[in-house]
Amino acid sequence: MAEGTRGAVMVSLPDREDADELAEQLLEQGYEPCHVHRDMLAGEDDAEDVDWVIEVCTGPHGGPAVFDEPHLSALAEDYGGFASAQ
Repeated sequence: MAEGTRGAVMVSLPDREDADELAEQLLEQGYEPCHVHRDMLAGEDDAEDVDWVIEVCTGPHGGPAVFDEPHLSALAEDYGGFASAQ
């Protein structure tokens, strides 16, 4: 794990538009940064099944986003995805 991602939460969603929409919502709530990128999960062998990931490092409280993992997980589930702490 890179030093810069300690305490980050990766929100994985199957759809790019949903990932972009949720990233925008998270930015409005004070989370940062909310970079969207594609990420092939371990064990994935089909590039078509690659998820879109929103990397969230800092919560609106100024601390690591990992403190908000339950909230981020609930939001991810609303879009058919999941969140995991780094």
